[in-house]
Amino acid sequence: MANLAHSTSFFPVGGLLSLDRRRNYNQFKLQKQVLSKSSNRLAVCCSSTSPWEPAPVTYALTNDAGSNFLHKTDNLFETLNSNQTGEVALANAKEVSDANPQPVVLFEYVKWTVWLLGPAILLVTGMVPTLWLPVSSVFLGPNIGSLLSLTGLDCIFNLGAFLFLLLADTCARPRNLNHAFSSKPPFSYQFWNMVANVMGVMIPLLVMFGSQKGFLQPILPSISFLVLLGPYLLLLSVQIVTEMLIWHWQSPVWLVTPVVYESYRLLQLMRGLKLAAELTAPSWILHTIRGLVCWWVLVLGMQLMRVAWYAGLTARGSKQETAVYVDDT
Repeated sequence: MANLAHSTSFFPVGGLLSLDRRRNYNQFKLQKQVLSKSSNRLAVCCSSTSPWEPAPVTYALTNDAGSNFLHKTDNLFETLNSNQTGEVALANAKEVSDANPQPVVLFEYVKWTVWLLGPAILLVTGMVPTLWLPVSSVFLGPNIGSLLSLTGLDCIFNLGAFLFLLLADTCARPRNLNHAFSSKPPFSYQFWNMVANVMGVMIPLLVMFGSQKGFLQPILPSISFLVLLGPYLLLLSVQIVTEMLIWHWQSPVWLVTPVVYESYRLLQLMRGLKLAAELTAPSWILHTIRGLVCWWVLVLGMQLMRVAWYAGLTARGSKQETAVYVDDT
């Protein structure tokens, strides 16, 4: 009986222990599954993005980023090449000019019109009155009326020269007014040009002074001297002031201005020779006017040589700029 009681009492206790172990094992297994699921869920939440969060930006530096600027690239900040920006600007300008060809055509048409109008004004105001107008209509003798008539002819030419220089300045300046433009002559040119003008003024004044002091015989009256060389001195003074203003304004017509005035000055002095024959002037005044003609022919030849030199200098500069541009590209 005792053994039977002992066996019956031991059996429930062992069963209970096995049930507890099995229950604990099931709870541990369930907790492990829950933890594994929660860890997987956290990993998925971390890897996925929320609907309001933007997509991540990837940064990939490329070697030829300048050539693909703003064209489907992953790089936010790219280096902008200055040469390529210049080429892009030129391409845009060409596209604009190709898209709007009417202003370019209009400018070319106006330029050709100005090229014909400027010399025509110079011809009408300078050469026609002097060559075709009779001398008797403007020269009435050694008096104030003749002096004023001759000065009026030179003033008409001066107005035409001003219009011609304005039109020439318009043609010489660039079409794009946004860029600053200046054309300053070299100091050597200014110096020698001013020396030539001062010599042209001093020679007649010295001759007049010698005549008034009695060094040159026979004495020429002052009114006769003014009729012969007064308009010449007045127009030469206007030329000096005009050239100084053009140098100050840095206009591109500084190389043309002396050629315009000196060409008319030769015609003016030849007219003085005719008037000297009408006045029966002494021989020394005739030699003075002839010497002035020779002087201004020499100065005009030097001016034309400077024009040729400047044209060659401009051609060399354009070739050098083209070579530098080709090397850069």
